Amino acid sequence: MVTKGTLVLHEKVVEPDNSIIEVKVWSVPVTSDKPHGFKYSLVYIKNGERVLGFDNHEGRGDHRHFKGSETLYQFKTIDRLFEDFHEEVRRIKNES
Repeated sequence: MVTKGTLVLHEKVVEPDNSIIEVKVWSVPVTSDKPHGFKYSLVYIKNGERVLGFDNHEGRGDHRHFKGSETLYQFKTIDRLFEDFHEEVRRIKNES
């Protein structure tokens, strides 16, 4: 079942090195799949490939993608989600 909601944030930034940071957040009804009331997709793309992503598409719960692998993500708050994502993007950029 697709969760419908209201788009509350959509930002897309193309960095000087042509990498992309895109954040989308929807307010959705609270369900067992989305107990925090948000559907989200945060992604960092470099050279046309997703390097990092945080999302919670239908039936998958909160999770994180990093260089092709997927792990669970412990959602605490929407602000913490943004902090975790941007902190990881900074770390990845510093390692490059």
